[in-house]
Amino acid sequence: MEDEAPTLLRRFAALFVDWVLCLLIAGLVADPRRVAWVPVAILVFEYSFFVGLFGQTPGMWLLKIRCVSVRDGAPVGPLRGLVRGLLLALLIPALIMDKDRRGLHDRAAGTVVRSAEPSPIKGKAS
Repeated sequence: MEDEAPTLLRRFAALFVDWVLCLLIAGLVADPRRVAWVPVAILVFEYSFFVGLFGQTPGMWLLKIRCVSVRDGAPVGPLRGLVRGLLLALLIPALIMDKDRRGLHDRAAGTVVRSAEPSPIKGKAS
């Protein structure tokens, strides 16, 4: 049985949490007002590391969603996480979605975003 796709609101909220974390970290290592690319580089690294190895960023963990291989549901590895992070940083590929809510960044990396926990009402008769 296939996991349900999370709402766009949950996906955006997870990205927002990750972005705030990146801004906080960037503020510790550089002045983001002078070096605007630092938070973006941290976001790309975060996605490469966390999505690649664990299938979830800290924001995804909080919102109970995961990003895994479309083939087998496993974490995709740092290289495919890097591809997804780079395309996400460009923003436009993430906004172009298919009917399954897979953005161009998901399609290029071979990933899919799913709820981390199955819905409690899934499979029950209405």
